[in-house]
Amino acid sequence: MSIHEFDPTGEGVRVVASAHHLTKKFGSFTAVDDVSFEIEQNKIYGFLGRNGAGKTTVMQMMTAQMRQSAGEVSIFGHHPWENPFPLSHVCFVKESQKYPDDLKVKHAVSHASHILPHWDNDFAAELLRDFDLPLGRKIKKLSRGMTSALGIVIGLASRAPLTLFDEPYLGLDAVSRHLFYDRLLADYSENPRTVILSTHLIDEVSDLIEHVILIDKGKILLDADSDDLRESAFEITGPTRVVDSFASGHRTLRRTALGASARATIDGRLTDRQKSDGAAVGLTIEPVPLQQLIIERTTAEAEEAVS
Repeated sequence: MSIHEFDPTGEGVRVVASAHHLTKKFGSFTAVDDVSFEIEQNKIYGFLGRNGAGKTTVMQMMTAQMRQSAGEVSIFGHHPWENPFPLSHVCFVKESQKYPDDLKVKHAVSHASHILPHWDNDFAAELLRDFDLPLGRKIKKLSRGMTSALGIVIGLASRAPLTLFDEPYLGLDAVSRHLFYDRLLADYSENPRTVILSTHLIDEVSDLIEHVILIDKGKILLDADSDDLRESAFEITGPTRVVDSFASGHRTLRRTALGASARATIDGRLTDRQKSDGAAVGLTIEPVPLQQLIIERTTAEAEEAVS
């Protein structure tokens, strides 16, 4: 099949992007360290992790804006570097997108509509109203939040089969950020596509993302569906002796004392029988919120690396 016959939105496509042993070095510093992953069609992915973890560098290599030092990237089955075909079906909304000094909002939107083949003009107009963006204003005169909102409009209205948002909400207040999340989820439900959302605001997007890729210090610490991840650790609370006894058979991510009681986060799935046995001896067993789990997993990995 030639690249001109390939339909990136077709039913036969499952993996829309992949990385194999991807590495990026800047001199002696390794920003991305031998990472491998697959991005499947019609899912919302979270590239999660602290600032400086390597998320942006991975996205830049995926979109041919930076060459890798080693490894391979594939977008819709093709190498993206100097290859207009796969990149024409990709929209990358960067954290600090640069625009020409004289470019106005309406010019940026018009340009996007001509280079993005899946663009929806009506949806773009609706989003421009939602975010109250002034079409005639020069982009360099916009506040940081308005500039971020412009990137969000372009990313959502692109309807690109693979859309990447890199920390797209800088300068936006909480109301505007949640407007973005609401519009993304509503349009995704009607027009499924693959979305990668890079963020460190994990708590805000925890109900939005379907698959988590956690990056820390250039390495992937987690690569799992969100539902599986939520079932992969539990917080137990109760009398100290009972907590310690119950947790002894599990890897403990964190333990805190609460007077005569204790709380522990245990890493691993629990059977219904284990949950029932724990409740019978006075333990409260609850799932761990995604943000807390990621923080504790990251902390535990760092402590184990030092020890």
